[in-house]
Amino acid sequence: MPVSSASKQATLYQRPAELLQNLIRFNTTNPPGNEAECINYMDRLLTAAGFETSILARDPARPNLIARLAGQGKAPPLLLHGHIDVVTTENQKWQCPPFEGRISDGYVWGRGALDDKGGVAMSLAAFLRAKAEALRPVGDVILAVVSDEERGGYYGTKYLVENHADLFRGVRYALGETGPVAFFFSQRKLYPIMVAEKQVCVIKATVRGPGGNSALLITRGGATAKVAKLLQRLDQRRLPVHVTPVVREMFVTISRAMPFPTSFVLRQLLRPVLTDRLLDLLGERAQILDPLLHNTVSADIIRGGEANLIVPSEITIELSAFMLPGYTPKDVITELRQVVGSEVELEVAKSGFVEPRIAEPDMGLFNTLAGVLREADPGGIPVPILAHWSSDARFLAQLGIQTYSFQPMNLPTGLEGFDYSRVSHAADERVPVEALAFGANAICKVLQSGAW
Repeated sequence: MPVSSASKQATLYQRPAELLQNLIRFNTTNPPGNEAECINYMDRLLTAAGFETSILARDPARPNLIARLAGQGKAPPLLLHGHIDVVTTENQKWQCPPFEGRISDGYVWGRGALDDKGGVAMSLAAFLRAKAEALRPVGDVILAVVSDEERGGYYGTKYLVENHADLFRGVRYALGETGPVAFFFSQRKLYPIMVAEKQVCVIKATVRGPGGNSALLITRGGATAKVAKLLQRLDQRRLPVHVTPVVREMFVTISRAMPFPTSFVLRQLLRPVLTDRLLDLLGERAQILDPLLHNTVSADIIRGGEANLIVPSEITIELSAFMLPGYTPKDVITELRQVVGSEVELEVAKSGFVEPRIAEPDMGLFNTLAGVLREADPGGIPVPILAHWSSDARFLAQLGIQTYSFQPMNLPTGLEGFDYSRVSHAADERVPVEALAFGANAICKVLQSGAW
């Protein structure tokens, strides 16, 4: 007897890969976002399952979805958080159309498969499953699916925190986007759980010099020469080393699982007098470690000169600055001044920095999450990490909410060489079907636990 469409929809939580396919087929490229159709689709799934939902929006085309699963009231509410806007696919060559949601070779292909529609599909599947199985968790579970994370959260989490903070009253912990995506390091399988992240701002550097007719004005040390010197200094010199508590815990935890000499090198990186020399010796292998130990800046946009034959008198460079926990844009400018010298004017042009209420990561939920992962994959090693990027977690931190990245994906046998970090935001973004089922089940296990 054929299965009805309504019945298939009611059991969609059992097929997170199919759920992800459906989400990918909504083109939510940001800008402009246009997340409304995708949000409305999820709203229909939730209301059909018996949830009461709220749709809140600064702009009707860019809404956010909130739903709540009632618990026993024995613990604070737990927040499941994710976003459904995605970055552009422009000028990328894909093997599969990026918004088709095709399953091929054991993967779901498409923009957002990793960031963050794959994670939303897992969280939504676990949330729907909890309802279908009449689960009464120790505390309420709140699902928040938001817009605009990729462009600053102004229509999404930032808007909700500033205008509807009551929705998150009492929440202590959130499970947020990305990770722990399994990866192999010295033949050990690690599951990185983000417990802290860097913040970002844009610093404008301005240099000036004589300007005028380039046929007549032959000068040394003008604005273009100063820019060349500035870029060379940024290329050749790092900002100071900082060993934050979360990075110390991260390196120590990883080193315990590593063979010699990897374990030894990781511990020596925590000695600031040796850090930069060791990073230089590690070469490309240090690429992921370097930004965990420094505030960093990169030159992204250079503006100067209006026409040929005219020497520019002013050139500006926009620098993306990523700040370690505990550091501010003012701190980065102070450090940058020591690198670029006094001739360069420095000012904050745009800041996404927000002051968190949490001085250090609240590790109270870490053991629960780690235990779920160890049970699901006994060969994996959960590790607390600092993320070298910035996400919506910074807005939740303003409310005192500790976010953990917990949309876990394992590496099925035979995919040890697959590098998730190189396909997120890139052409051929994809996720193993098996990893989606793993993640949805892991999140459901957290909801079933009584340890939050």
